Order: sequence, then structure tokens, then C-alpha cells
Amino acid sequence: MEFLGKAKGNMVEKMAEVITKTDLPLKQVSKGKVRDTYELPDGNLLMIATDRLSAFDVVFGQGIPYKGQVLNMLSAFWFSKLAHAVPHHMVSVQMPPGLPKWLNGRAMVVKRCKPIKMECVVRGYLVGSGWKEYCEKKSVCGIRLPDGMRQASKLARPLFTPSTKADVGHDVNVSPAEGRDLVGQAYDEIERVSIKLYNEAAKHAESCGIILADTKFEFGLDEAGKLVWIDEALTPDSSRYWPKESYKEGISPPSYDKQFVRDYLEGINWDKKPPAPTLPDEVISGTTNKYVEAYEKLTGKNFVMR
Repeated sequence: MEFLGKAKGNMVEKMAEVITKTDLPLKQVSKGKVRDTYELPDGNLLMIATDRLSAFDVVFGQGIPYKGQVLNMLSAFWFSKLAHAVPHHMVSVQMPPGLPKWLNGRAMVVKRCKPIKMECVVRGYLVGSGWKEYCEKKSVCGIRLPDGMRQASKLARPLFTPSTKADVGHDVNVSPAEGRDLVGQAYDEIERVSIKLYNEAAKHAESCGIILADTKFEFGLDEAGKLVWIDEALTPDSSRYWPKESYKEGISPPSYDKQFVRDYLEGINWDKKPPAPTLPDEVISGTTNKYVEAYEKLTGKNFVMR
């Protein structure tokens, strides 16, 4: 697929090849919904952010132009900015010699770590599945909240609400006790680091005119058993970002993330089962523009298309 566009303002006007598949002469370690990971000769890993789109746990046949580059370079930005809070797995975004040029900007070399099988979600606002649970039970992931809260209300304090990390199907929210069963004594450190990362990222985002409503972190252990921040870092795929200027309680605010796609899919009453429906061009281009705008606002840099 090719897409006509160019980043000007937030619109894309340059022809771009959409990368949804990778095929490198390296040992493939894993293939996720969006990322493909290969083993490098030096023992490090090459993690590639493709342009694949996953919504409601279904991978679409269509990709989103420039999405992989935004995810990769925004992760690199956050890993570097928040390195003082916890070690991360990023080694470099510079590609080793001999690899294809299309990897530039959409891949990073990372340290090999043992992934912790728990998704680490931090919520700062009452929205999404948290809002749905609150309407039924006045709680979020079993944590009781005050009566009278509204959709998109800011929480008194960020909530750490972990879930299982499912290889197939949906993740399932877990209680603190269940989380400790999953990861053992590392749970308290993971919770502390997750909330610290969220608070610092939210403060920076607000200074850029953006609200970080919630986000998901993933961690691993290095060879010494130390906690390491891995996978992606505060991207529009793993986070809910809202323009601060249009935020208000009582609605689901417009966002810079996949909600643009989700809203379209909810509107056509898709059953959220494969096969995925075909997305119209305006939904694809609109999603690209939102991802690029988020990158430029958060980093303060112009997005360089590759």
C-alpha cells in the first residue's frame, strides 16, 4: 500500500511505503501485534516498530503510514528523558551496518532482558474500561472510588492497575494480590516505578499542552536480576493522550491515540472479531496525523519522514 502525504502542520503530503511485514536475514525472536524482534550477532536484539494497526486485539490488513517511526522515535525520546527513574533496554537507534535502509527511524537496538509477564497500567483519569466499571460498581479494577465522579474526571491520585500479559486473546485485570502471585517480590518496586514514570511523563506532557490520561508500561529483568523498562515507552499505542485545550469532564475527550480508529469501528457496529473491516482513507490519514502531532508536541521536534 502507498499513501499520499507530507508532514506540514499536521497533514501528511509525501508518498510513503507502509511497512507491515519484515523479512531480515537474522533469527526472528518474536512477532507481536506491531513489533518484530530479531537477534543480532552481538547478542543484542533488533526491535522493529512496523506500521501494523491493532485494535480490539485484532491486527488489521491495512497499516498506518509513519506509525512505526512515531512509535520508535517517541519511545527513544521517553527512554532517554526518564532514564534517571529506571534503567531501560534501549542501546541505540542507529542501525548496525549491512541492514536495510528502511529500518532507519523505525527500529532500535535493545538489550536482551527476561520479560515480566504483567502489563503495568497507570490511570490518572476515569475513562475507558475504568469508566465502564465505575458506572457499574463505583470502582476501577476493584479499587473503590468516591461517588459522583464523571467520565474523564481526574483521579485523586494515579492508580496502578496491572493486568495479565496474554500471548493470545485479551489481557485480564488483576488485583494486587494476584499481581504479587504473578511477579513475586518485584511487585512493589514495579508499582513504585510505574507511578513515578507516569507522574514525570504527565508533568512534561502537560507543559506541552497534552494530558496523559493513562498509559501501559512493560518491564523485564537483566542478567543481574535488575528491573529494566522494556518494549515501548509512552507512545500513542500504549497511552491515552488528550489535547489539554479541549479537555472537559463528562465526555470521552478527543485523543492522539488509536481512539480515532476505535470510535470509527464502534460507529459501524463491528463485532470486534477477525476479519478486520477495511478502513476508509480518511480514518487512516487522520490517525497518521494524530500520531505525528503527538510526536511533535511532546518532543518539540519536527517529525522527519523516512
